[in-house]
Amino acid sequence: MPVITLYYDKLKSLIKGELSTKDLMDKIPYIGVTLEEATDDYVKIEYNPNRPDFSTIYGIARSLNGILGFERGAPNYVINEGGVEMIVDESTQHVRPFVVGLVARGITLNDELIQEIISMQEDLHEGIGRRRRKMSIGIHNFDVLKPPIKYTTVPPEFKFVPLGEKEEMSMKEILEKTDVGREYGHIVSSFANYPLIMDSLDQVLSFPPIINGELTRLTPETKNLLIEITATDLKADEDSLAIIAAALNDIGAKIESVKIRLGNSVKITPDMSLQQMEVDRKLANDLLGLKLNDEEIRESLERSRISVASKDGKLTALIPRYRVDLLHQVDLVEEIAYGYGFEKLTPTLPEFKKAGKYHDDLKLIGLARDAMIGLGCIEVMNYHLISEKALYEFTKRKPKTIVKVENPKSIEYEFLRDNIFPSLLIVLSKNLHEEYPQRIFEISKVYSKDLRTPNGIREDYHLATAVSHSTANYTEVKSILSSLLLQTFNLSINTIPTRHPSFTSGRVAEIVSAKNKLGIIGEIHPLVLENFKLRNPVSVFEVDLSKVIDIVKTES
Repeated sequence: MPVITLYYDKLKSLIKGELSTKDLMDKIPYIGVTLEEATDDYVKIEYNPNRPDFSTIYGIARSLNGILGFERGAPNYVINEGGVEMIVDESTQHVRPFVVGLVARGITLNDELIQEIISMQEDLHEGIGRRRRKMSIGIHNFDVLKPPIKYTTVPPEFKFVPLGEKEEMSMKEILEKTDVGREYGHIVSSFANYPLIMDSLDQVLSFPPIINGELTRLTPETKNLLIEITATDLKADEDSLAIIAAALNDIGAKIESVKIRLGNSVKITPDMSLQQMEVDRKLANDLLGLKLNDEEIRESLERSRISVASKDGKLTALIPRYRVDLLHQVDLVEEIAYGYGFEKLTPTLPEFKKAGKYHDDLKLIGLARDAMIGLGCIEVMNYHLISEKALYEFTKRKPKTIVKVENPKSIEYEFLRDNIFPSLLIVLSKNLHEEYPQRIFEISKVYSKDLRTPNGIREDYHLATAVSHSTANYTEVKSILSSLLLQTFNLSINTIPTRHPSFTSGRVAEIVSAKNKLGIIGEIHPLVLENFKLRNPVSVFEVDLSKVIDIVKTES
């Protein structure tokens, strides 16, 4: 989750009324953010990625002014007609087909503000932009440019001076030799020609989505900005520009439109028109457990910086363009709750004629958990997502029914794990300096492809245990396994020698009960230990707890 730093003095200067630092701190969580760290000078907050308008202190202040009642309804953004034109070449339509832009005039930059703008840019790249694959932003010193601006493609041999360099480099060299090129070059590397933005004098603004040109570097002397955003998705393009336009307006810039010309078609950007959504009064009151009238709903939405129009007995929410997260009626209900004030909601117990109870499977899982704790093991909890390196490369396993996340936020959380024990090895690797012996276990779901299921993914509960100390061995983990299954499920097991790349040959076996294969047990191979930088031997077992539960149910 993204984190930004709010300095009290600056934040209070953006609030339209008088407020003490303590009162401000008390109110910040009520806009839907989490306090991460507070000092005498600043507070760090974590915000949900679905609120990219919170990527700057200006977006936070905008929301706080509403919740505090200092400003009401949707902000009014004036977009002046500008004279800048961006000419789009047809060749870009096969690479990154969409581009939008704006000019921001009369801005007073300093090092702090430059850093805030760059931080906003990177948060938008990570969220809406899906790490620049879907959308990337270029922020330029407009004063050194000569319009019209050209968006085109050039061969890999084309040269210019990239940001932070002193000498010209070819596009291919930028991808191969710069850090940012190596990180994001895969987005464009498959194309014969690469996207490029230049002015009428062929001065390079940027090589999207990789790097800007050194020519348009921002400095404290910069007074006017050109923002260009290229994308593979038009909505991502326009959403990002709206968020940036709102922030620059709050900074004090005068926003001018840019005319985007592709052949005979012309598009004016940015479009800051209010979006409309009908308010479902009944849904709002049913979900919130309230009996709000139209005026109370209006007031609540206005405190969330959403205007309301009333016509023919209907309420229509007029949503500012930067609120790209409002997609459904339930989203409006949430905004009503924020505006109304969560502190005003009175908790009540729901009226049910029947009492809830644990699912039978969860009861058995709970018994397994209690047994493992009784056997002297400590429970750990890991993410269901894991890196390919930890799941397969480090454990020397070959992926079989791999389930990969589309557009992952990080390579550390790229795959849904099909086994738990690699996660336990990660835990051990992060606790090398803790006291030994270390005996840990985890009960969690694992995932595999299965076309017989409605969504094509099978989910099963597994239990995995890892023991690490100077003499950890097969016998020790087998005794834990036998005690667990016998005492908890009255289940006897056999172990049949097998081969597994993660385990030492001759010290690994399949866990079998009445011809049902339940899992794997053994001593981790020294090369795997080395990959995880583990210094002590590690013995592991992992059982398919869902299968164990099915056997118990069948026999009972």
